[in-house]
Amino acid sequence: MTKPLSRAALRRLVIGRAHGCCEYCLSQMSYSSHSFAVEHITPRARGGKTIESNLALACQGCNEHKHTKIKAHDPLTGKLAILFHPRRHRWTEHFTWSADALEIIGLTPTGRATVVAFQLNRAEVVNLRRILSVFGEHPPMHQLLSE
Repeated sequence: MTKPLSRAALRRLVIGRAHGCCEYCLSQMSYSSHSFAVEHITPRARGGKTIESNLALACQGCNEHKHTKIKAHDPLTGKLAILFHPRRHRWTEHFTWSADALEIIGLTPTGRATVVAFQLNRAEVVNLRRILSVFGEHPPMHQLLSE
């Protein structure tokens, strides 16, 4: 039987797996003025466990907007949709970048609901993307390589 990972080891694992980017809006931890959280994809308040498969790296904004949500309304259909789950879903199947790569566009009910619920195109995030793109640091390279 393997020994459970310490909190520090879990944090390192989650950060490394996410390549130092928020797993929702893809903001880069190294350019953020706020700390990132290792968050429970299925919140503990909804029975989520503190295990690798239920943890994601989230910027402060996404983490605050997500809170305990697991579903939200798709703005196109008005129907309830499950939110993006970084361990079960592939980012590029649910989202794409606008032509200038400054905004995230939801492609599916899950993607559209997540864009709205987490406010993935918050003004401060779009401004940071704009600045980073000038220096060739946005979108994150790992995301481009995984497409």
